[in-house]
Amino acid sequence: MEFCEDGNYELREIQRLEGHTDRVWSLAWNPTTGVDGVPPILASCSGDKTVRIWEQSGPSRSWHCKAILEETHTRTVRSCAWSPCGKFLATASFDATTAIWENVGGDYECVSTLEGHENEVKSVSWNACGTMLATCSRDKSVWIWEVMPGNEFECVTVLQGHTQDVKMVQWHPTMDILFSCSYDNTIKVWWSDDAESENWCCCQTIGESNNGHSSTVWALSFNAEGDKMVSCSDDLTLKIWDANILRMESGDGYAPWSHICTLSGYHDRTIFSVHWSREGIIASGAADDAIRLFVESKDGSIDGPSYKMLLKKEKAHDMDVNSVQWSPVDHRLLASASDDGTIKIWELASTSTEKME
Repeated sequence: MEFCEDGNYELREIQRLEGHTDRVWSLAWNPTTGVDGVPPILASCSGDKTVRIWEQSGPSRSWHCKAILEETHTRTVRSCAWSPCGKFLATASFDATTAIWENVGGDYECVSTLEGHENEVKSVSWNACGTMLATCSRDKSVWIWEVMPGNEFECVTVLQGHTQDVKMVQWHPTMDILFSCSYDNTIKVWWSDDAESENWCCCQTIGESNNGHSSTVWALSFNAEGDKMVSCSDDLTLKIWDANILRMESGDGYAPWSHICTLSGYHDRTIFSVHWSREGIIASGAADDAIRLFVESKDGSIDGPSYKMLLKKEKAHDMDVNSVQWSPVDHRLLASASDDGTIKIWELASTSTEKME
């Protein structure tokens, strides 16, 4: 489907995935699947202490649970993330550990357990080349781990700076710059002039004083080029940011992120998840059980870029929507996860009935 901002679209439910016995917190598409005849694979994690691996297969192209990763975490599994090579899955748990799973011929084995956080680990993220892993916790800290030979992981630095629970960590899609979102209402940007060293520091704090959020920041996501970022919050807004990525990629030092616009008035409950598709469509999942899609408006505002709502899917789930994730391969597919214990696969479809001349 070729996307047109002025077209008419709908989110069509393709399939409802059931099996978790508690709320589903997080989703992750395997980035190396869904191409060259390899079926798409999706991971989900839940309050039921398990991780499920889902695969789309067969002539019907329906989704099935291919594996259940259990008996490793002893509490809620809050976050999951595939390595860029698609062979490893990291899972962060309220049991204060992060597990690393290796896919060997379709069987998943826990090959490493990362310990050190004082309490619940809330999020885990791999950097773009798979050489580093970041974790964050209710203990207010962010840890950076270096991937070593033999499935070993070494903590290279513990980043202190947040004053409350850290909800999410996310690496920049092209550079080794780390972002963290917190209950303290801020986003912190962590940078090292030499990624090999332990000399990581907070180079920017995005807070209310510089157009940031006024309540808990739950999540953030980057556009395909990595020069724009969207964040979501308990303050019921989405905020769009940009930075001079070319300057940073050229090695000319850090370029700060600047506020472009705030999307307000669209949500009336906490926004828990936001994800920017490769096609430029921002999806949000919120406590009002709905999914909303936003796109950049091409009206050419003199004040800079502006964004508008493309559609709202009411009652996408029966309870809070905790995670929305676009497929990295099939840009029409969106996965969502909810407190209702289900995952849904959606297709963004055109409702236009105009015929080609």
